[in-house]
Amino acid sequence: MEEVTRRMTRAVWMLLALSFCPFSPSSSSRTFQIDYDNDCFRKDGKEFRYISGSIHYSRVPRYYWKDRLMKMHMAGLNAIQTYVPWNYHETIPGKYDFTGDRDLESFLKLCNDIGLLVILRAGPFICGEWDMGGLPAWLLQKKSIVLRSSDPDYLQYVDRWMHVFLLKIKPFLYQNNGPIISVQVENEYGSYFACDYDYLRHLLKLFRYYLGDEIVLFTTDGADQTYLKCGSLQGLYATVDFGPGGNVTKSFKAQRYAEPHGPMVNSEFYTGWLDHWGQKHSVIKKEIVAKSLDEILALGANVNMYMFEGGTNFGYWNGANSPYLPQPTSYDYDAPLSEAGDPTEKYFSIRKVIGKYKKVPAGPVLPATPKFAYGLIQVKKLQSVAGLVNLLSFSGPVKSVYPLTFVEMKQYFGYMLYRTTLPINCTKGTPLASPQNGVHDRAYIMVDGVFQGILERNKVIPINITGQAGSTLDILVENMGRINYGGGIHDSKGLVTNLTLASNILTGWTIYSLNIDEAVARGYLTKLQKGQRLTPPAEVNVPSFYLGAFKIPNGIPDLPQDTYLKFPGWSKGQVWINGFNLGRYWPARGPQITLYVPAHILSTSAVNNITVLELENAPCVGELNTNCAVEFVDTPVLNGTSAYTSLHSRTFNRYSWHA
Repeated sequence: MEEVTRRMTRAVWMLLALSFCPFSPSSSSRTFQIDYDNDCFRKDGKEFRYISGSIHYSRVPRYYWKDRLMKMHMAGLNAIQTYVPWNYHETIPGKYDFTGDRDLESFLKLCNDIGLLVILRAGPFICGEWDMGGLPAWLLQKKSIVLRSSDPDYLQYVDRWMHVFLLKIKPFLYQNNGPIISVQVENEYGSYFACDYDYLRHLLKLFRYYLGDEIVLFTTDGADQTYLKCGSLQGLYATVDFGPGGNVTKSFKAQRYAEPHGPMVNSEFYTGWLDHWGQKHSVIKKEIVAKSLDEILALGANVNMYMFEGGTNFGYWNGANSPYLPQPTSYDYDAPLSEAGDPTEKYFSIRKVIGKYKKVPAGPVLPATPKFAYGLIQVKKLQSVAGLVNLLSFSGPVKSVYPLTFVEMKQYFGYMLYRTTLPINCTKGTPLASPQNGVHDRAYIMVDGVFQGILERNKVIPINITGQAGSTLDILVENMGRINYGGGIHDSKGLVTNLTLASNILTGWTIYSLNIDEAVARGYLTKLQKGQRLTPPAEVNVPSFYLGAFKIPNGIPDLPQDTYLKFPGWSKGQVWINGFNLGRYWPARGPQITLYVPAHILSTSAVNNITVLELENAPCVGELNTNCAVEFVDTPVLNGTSAYTSLHSRTFNRYSWHA
């Protein structure tokens, strides 16, 4: 019966699609096709090769889209490639957001206006070092769901999303006078355990239904027959990805395994590499990138450089790899355009190579955006998270015998507070443990407001705590980003298994969803600060909020400007400026030390408010909050820690992270 209902639901969606397709017929003069006889693409009947670069609109503020795209155009690119993260547009089931920084249609129109073609990576899964690979966390409400498969429970939501999304992009197809020349279906599916051809067939039919038969649909997989075996499907043009420094000809031979004829395409030529907290900032020499790019272009192949502009994982959007290694806020990627969109030496090396094969636009390249060091800004401690729980939890407490996960509480990002009482006296250090490694991902432990220690996924399983029977045990759990690649993407957050105190399973929990972002945006913490006495210094190590404010200096032209926020003496936390969630900071682990602050979130006409949530150890001393300051600087530091773990033997192959 359930299957019949699902089929009827899909039929209704299809009928709705027919009734809401006010698109004009394709223009016969605009075509983009694969020429299998001559191993090339043809645009408007003429042989065509794209030289593209990746930029993720979700990682660059809308304010800067034009700046970044113009710089890409001036580098000699004739196309850009971008991911569409499903969870960025449907954070809550059935509610879609395509406004502001999420206005995909405006981004596509801007590409068209500048003269850049678009290679759209539509998903539904994208990887991209993005939370859960772009899949919405609310899919996990059904515990038995099999993601990225023909599981009907999964497909019903894919179909609903694609009905909304594919109808939005259809007017922007090249055949409809838009910039989109090709659309990727799924992503690197050959690296996923399921190997479900029925799933790929379902997506192929879905995309063809909404987008028509003229659009080029393609897949991307690693340059190895192993990945192409499960990642490719007849009707979807198979492309490969590989990085610099290897054998280019051999890599393209792997593509020929799936596509004996047609254009050679590297959909992800790595100009840099991703970072993880606690490891060195990845850097690839410009000479290596330029040499391999030259070899690719000399073969007449099509290429997309991943990334050309990396951008920023603002808020909570970073992903993680398995074994659990979360990525930092910066997605600089050592790309030709820096995180702040500034042309690097690598940019000009690539531009020079491109100039050997096509004419690059005349005129000067747009310069780096100006930066300004606003200096030290004093902040004052407000109160602990536990002390503000009733203000931060809009939905109120939920009682449960055993812990509930984030998804069970219908919270998908950020932080939750778990509260219970100690069932026994712990006069001596008593082990509080997560025997099944069930802390996802980092838990800050307090007993009667006194900080006890940290439980961390895969790293710290037990700690010793002290307290009396009946004392309040508070556990603030941080979701540090969901796994974005491999079999571990079914990544629950919170306390996903029971905790034990000595031999006792802890029960009787009161659980609070924390709406910190909304509370900050509404100014609740700032209002609370007025008239409140400073918190005594004894609680300095408890997860707490710190507030500060500053004005943009008068008499200096062209302010505000971009800047970077530094945390001298701070350990780990989250920061907001004027309600905008800049992301996570963790200088104690690194490699990222500074956070990028785009100019558009700053104000010259009003006071700028800073909210810092420090989770571990603030530098503030005494009731006067001595040394309690953050600092705005004009230069980023992305590799400034000595707390490195041993780095894996890096190859330019993201598949090494396969769980």
